[in-house]
Amino acid sequence: HVQLQASGGGLVQPGSSLTLTCVASAHTFSHYALAWFRQAPGKEREFVGAINWSGVTNYVANSLKDRFTISRNSAKDTVYLQMNGLKSEDTAVYQCAIDPDTYGINWYDGEYDYWGQGTLVTVSS
Repeated sequence: HVQLQASGGGLVQPGSSLTLTCVASAHTFSHYALAWFRQAPGKEREFVGAINWSGVTNYVANSLKDRFTISRNSAKDTVYLQMNGLKSEDTAVYQCAIDPDTYGINWYDGEYDYWGQGTLVTVSS
């Protein structure tokens, strides 16, 4: 069955950088997108960014695109989230997910059928 393994979270100071990694395995999807979402305590899940299977189409939420970058290694079926200039408001559980049938990318979490367990990012001095 499809598995998504996210890693790379931790406790960092404001202004630091962190790279999250998500490895997708055991899937046979031809046209799909991999995305990162986050959920802060007491808040709703928020779209962070997504990249499609080819890597040609990728998008990071407008509020984050100056600091966050999404990329992938197709050979390893791995997606990365590079986060720079971290702020306390970036503290959240970050989850990766797969939309298994798309030629583009979606912002809506309901389109994503498979989810990883999440990795906690805490930004604090």
